[in-house]
Amino acid sequence: MLHESPRRGAEAWPITIAWLVIGFACYAFPWQAFAALPSSQGGEPVLRIQGSNTIGAHLLPELVKGLMVEEGFSEVSSEPGKADNEQRIRGRSANGREAIVELAAHGSSTGFVALKDNSAELAAASRPIKDAEAAGLSASGNLRSAKAEHIIGIDGLAIIVNPANPLTELTSDNLARIYAGEVKTWEELGGRGGEIHLYARDDNSGTFDTFKELVLASHGKALAGTARRFESSDQLSAQVSTDPQGIGFVGLSSIQKAKALAIADGESLAMPPSAALIATEDYPLSRRLFLYMKPEESNRWARALLQFAQGDQGQALVSANGFVGQRVRAVKMEPNAGMPEPYQALARDAQRLSVNFRFREGSATLDNKAQRDLDRLLAYLQQHGKMNKQVVLVGFGDPKQDPARAELLSKLRAMAVRRELAKDGVMFREISGMGAALPVAANSDTDGRVKNRRVEVWVY
Repeated sequence: MLHESPRRGAEAWPITIAWLVIGFACYAFPWQAFAALPSSQGGEPVLRIQGSNTIGAHLLPELVKGLMVEEGFSEVSSEPGKADNEQRIRGRSANGREAIVELAAHGSSTGFVALKDNSAELAAASRPIKDAEAAGLSASGNLRSAKAEHIIGIDGLAIIVNPANPLTELTSDNLARIYAGEVKTWEELGGRGGEIHLYARDDNSGTFDTFKELVLASHGKALAGTARRFESSDQLSAQVSTDPQGIGFVGLSSIQKAKALAIADGESLAMPPSAALIATEDYPLSRRLFLYMKPEESNRWARALLQFAQGDQGQALVSANGFVGQRVRAVKMEPNAGMPEPYQALARDAQRLSVNFRFREGSATLDNKAQRDLDRLLAYLQQHGKMNKQVVLVGFGDPKQDPARAELLSKLRAMAVRRELAKDGVMFREISGMGAALPVAANSDTDGRVKNRRVEVWVY
């Protein structure tokens, strides 16, 4: 298996790339022209961004450069900053104005510290803001609101080994035991190579936070003290690719010469970190990439960069830099005997779209990504002539004592998505709920249950 919005009245707009970019932006921002963005004064930066190395190493510099080019700047270049994993991006306009953007990529947690002490206008994070971080910034507004939290792409946490390692897949349980130091040799996993060498990101890293939450903590484990720690995912990957006994975890863009394993979580099938599985967030170790901004932030470069990142050009850069963009695409799936019969019929006759709708924890409210995905899905359906009874919504959930209740709840989730899209004239072929079938994560913890509570979109 693949495993308040501007949409109101959107059908009256010409569906062009330019209008789509505007549509995405207006969800979070009142429309404004960014053509006259301020220039640097006295060599001071117009924008400061701190946080995730996963985002800041390659993607953020490209997004900043893309924005500068769109705004008419030329001679756009980057130079090293004051320390490792820091950069300054420079651009010069036709009339000689210079703009400087400073980037520091020392880990997700450092971005929220920088927001709090006003040393950055944007925080890059490869995991959601933590409760303590949100509380520490509460004086500046709700950092979990749609005005503050912006998902710019999807990443997969790849579990990598040396290319010569014969292993092809792991369960999340075995992965946790490996990193806890309980499984010490490759032979214990049916492989070869002797002692396992552990490579891990450092404590400031959102990559490590994601691994700790999705793998270690969910299995009641802690990282073994023997693991070698790295600030850079690229450096970690390079080490694993030269160590036949090594294993590591990196963002999708940092797999490089290493080999990525397929991962199974709970009762899910083993899934590779493929673009299609990551786009739908079915891959067990998929994660969102965030930019956070204080809700009332006045920095026009910060707001312009968020708008650019959500637009078509920005999403193309997300994909070009090894991550998965959020543009909706149709994917043909192959039916298999493990699928319920109605689902097999869908796989035979329809195509699945590369978007899943998920909900806020403990709520029937669509989360921030889902709110934007409504606009993306609507644009896709209009562009491809799929507005009239060609769409099927399929809801899923976690197990309940009464299977009929699980099926009902999963259908209600699909109906919540239908309600939103029906406001814009989408007519549906079918709405169904499949209960706890086809889990994509373990149901033994809250995060897994939240991932399983989803709505898929299929089109004929």
